[in-house]
Formats: sequence, structure tokens, C-alpha cells
Amino acid sequence: MVITYYGAGCFKVQSGETVLAFNPPSKESEFKSPRFASDIVLVSSNHKDYNGWENIPGKTEGGKPFVADGQGEYEISGIYIKGIGSNGHGNTVYSLTLEDISICHLGALSKEMDPSLKEAVGEVDILFIPIGGGELLDPQKAAGAAIHLEAKIVIPMNYNESQLKQFIKEFGADKTESLEKLTIKKKDLVEKKGEIVVLKSAV
Repeated sequence: MVITYYGAGCFKVQSGETVLAFNPPSKESEFKSPRFASDIVLVSSNHKDYNGWENIPGKTEGGKPFVADGQGEYEISGIYIKGIGSNGHGNTVYSLTLEDISICHLGALSKEMDPSLKEAVGEVDILFIPIGGGELLDPQKAAGAAIHLEAKIVIPMNYNESQLKQFIKEFGADKTESLEKLTIKKKDLVEKKGEIVVLKSAV
């Protein structure tokens, strides 16, 4: 599995030939929309920084990707995806499994995380979490949410450098990696517990 960050709440997750796009920005957003084709697009919020699914082409000529844009259960190409409603912007948290690795994207989560969310998402190997404050979780609340979910790898999003430093301090991470992209397999997770991976934006 290869994970690439495109700024704001946008990620590309590739597993073999299958490509997922999380929260591509729209044309109205100040953030640049990525340029890659996808099989599935997951939209957490009807906000200009998250709802640019129309900018993502399908992988077949003239085709369009499948778009999940709210609560519910989806199964596409053998991938089971759960969309869970949470607070903030009509936000949807997405939980799914690829290559036996469980992924959770908290979307535009804006308030302290509801404790029941942990039960809804289950075990988390890789967590995408907003930490920038304002309309999103601030670094302190984000650190608390990440600790509560007990993810093996935590990937922050929606932040500036000072917010990132505060989040790392609040989280108390033993190890932090900074990478262009994350390439990972299930076996790589065995020894990991609460490791922060900072991905540099590809745009």
C-alpha cells in the first residue's frame, strides 16, 4: 500500500491497481486539487476543501470513479467501506480495510471526539486526523483523539508547522517520521504503536 498526501484533508491510497482518493478539494478551494485517476472517491464533508470529487477522473477512459459522500455502508470492488456520521460540517468519518490494514479518516472532525466513535471504527492501524484547529480539531484535542483510538500509525492533516509541533508534543510520540509518501505492508505494523508519520504534500 502506498499513501500520498495532497494537502488539506486529501490523500491518495493505492493498493495494487486500486486507487482511492480522500477529500479532494474543489475548484473553489484555495487548495490545489490533485491530478490522478481513481476508482473510489470518499468525501467527508460538503465543503469546498473536501468535495471536489468532480476533479478526479475515473481510471477508464471517459469513466467516473465511485463516490461515497456520507453515512452508510459501501462495497466496491471487494472493498468494504463504512461511513460514520460525526460532529462538524455534517462530517463523515470513513473506516475501511485494505491489504488487511485498517484505515480511518476522521474527515472534518471539529469537536472533541465522541467516545462511541472508537467502537464504531474498531481497531485502527492507520489514522488520518485533522489537527489545525479553527473549524477542525485543535492540536490538543487531536492528540487526545489519536491516543483514544490507539492507532499504530497517526498521519496528521490540515496544519501549519507550529500546530504540528504542538500536536507532536501533546501526543508524546516516541518516534516521528517525515516522508514524501508512506509505503507499508501489514507485517510492517507489528512493532508499531502510536507512531506519527508526517507526509509532505505532493502539491
